Amino acid sequence: MIDTPATQKDRLLALLRQYAFAEREVTLSSGKKSNFYIDCKQVTLDAEGHVLIGQLLSTMLAEVAPTVTAIGGLTMGADPIASAIATMSFVGGRPLHAFYVRKEAKGHGTGQWLERAARIAPGCDVAVVEDVVTTGAASITAVQRVAEAGYRVACVLTIVDRMEGGREAIEAHAPLHALFRRTDFLAK
Repeated sequence: MIDTPATQKDRLLALLRQYAFAEREVTLSSGKKSNFYIDCKQVTLDAEGHVLIGQLLSTMLAEVAPTVTAIGGLTMGADPIASAIATMSFVGGRPLHAFYVRKEAKGHGTGQWLERAARIAPGCDVAVVEDVVTTGAASITAVQRVAEAGYRVACVLTIVDRMEGGREAIEAHAPLHALFRRTDFLAK
């Protein structure tokens, strides 16, 4: 495995450029049109990408929000990221537990919004994760659901910030930290 954070980050960017990035016309989940797309699932679900994301984001989290004990976000983009961080944080000796925020409340049983590990203590500090931030809507929904469940959101982590207003929207709720930005993929 690649051993330095800088080398890990370089390798992850290479994987994202090769497998996740495309310059083509697309309609984003926000409804906006774009001339490029970054499908991070092509790398978050890749064995090497999964490990790199887990290592890099758990290291980032230890630096920017060391009180965090759990990570998660809006299903489905956040699911493999939370899993990767939980796995690599355990391997690294600082276990963080994962949770998923449903897009709709569970239709049966408890009717809950969050699926979480039983070890996540009520009221603890958590981080919300997202694969790509555009408008910030998914992260904000996750932050609100997590806060409603009684947890404190210390920060939001993302793999890529498209630099299209999402950072400002999210930071009205919690600090945002990104591994990469639009400029890592496009000259503009």
